[in-house]
Amino acid sequence: MEGEGERWAPERYAAFWINHSSRKVTRLHELRLRPIGLSMANAAVLLTLAEDGPLSQKDLTRLARVEQPTMAEMLSRMERDGLVCRQRNPRDRRGSLFSLTDLARDRLDLVREALLQGERDALSGLTDEETEQLIRLLRRVAGNVDQAAAPLQPPR
Repeated sequence: MEGEGERWAPERYAAFWINHSSRKVTRLHELRLRPIGLSMANAAVLLTLAEDGPLSQKDLTRLARVEQPTMAEMLSRMERDGLVCRQRNPRDRRGSLFSLTDLARDRLDLVREALLQGERDALSGLTDEETEQLIRLLRRVAGNVDQAAAPLQPPR
């Protein structure tokens, strides 16, 4: 770390580059998804429903890693746009299950290809070994952050 009185230079720290790279990759994915009429958050919901649907809003929020208020608004827009449909949950009459429409299913290959192309672009010039090493290191960083943040979280 820097001593007192030294100029703050965020580019000296790994956290800066992790955040900076994450924002740039997300922006690249957003640009690639825009022509399909989707965002990264929409894509996460569609891919989660394709893998695990139909799902309740609560389960979808957890699996797609989207905040609850954001998910409620997003599902309303996606339902309006004909990407998801809502049906009564047979196990919980008060709840609903969301699933993909045919329109959304027709876009899944385009979504996957847009995300894969963004990944290829972001990792261009890295060998397979370097890519695997980067993933291992970032997973360790994510685990370290989770461990450090755990005692700072309010109880649920």
